[in-house]
Amino acid sequence: MNKHGLLHPELAQLVTQIGHTDELTVCDAGLPIPNSVSRIDLALTQGVPSFMQTVEAVLAHTCIESVVIAEELAAVSPALHQTLLARLEQESAARQQPITVTTISHEAFKARTVQSKAVVRTGECTPYANVIFQAGVTF
Repeated sequence: MNKHGLLHPELAQLVTQIGHTDELTVCDAGLPIPNSVSRIDLALTQGVPSFMQTVEAVLAHTCIESVVIAEELAAVSPALHQTLLARLEQESAARQQPITVTTISHEAFKARTVQSKAVVRTGECTPYANVIFQAGVTF
């Protein structure tokens, strides 16, 4: 049994297989997921697991160089927006490399998810609680 890593087998496999510039999406319970993209469904009930819990797990096991978020997140869910940006700043400082943050419309965000290796669905019910991570390299 895995002692310190991710316990969800599909998520663990995804983070070990993702390569430089590959994208993965972490989303709320309501984001439409394209049929052509692998779905890793973690949602149990409303809020479980939360968006930020899932983001933390992904960041703990993946090198990220950039993220994409919907511009609506800042206006509609400002507390979550600030929490996410603060966590990305911490990650940047720890790695001593900046993580680029790009904002696009929610419609463009939904269209972009088709490029993801997988979409990880959480139980989050906060509007626009979605992020696309682009993998970096550790060297």
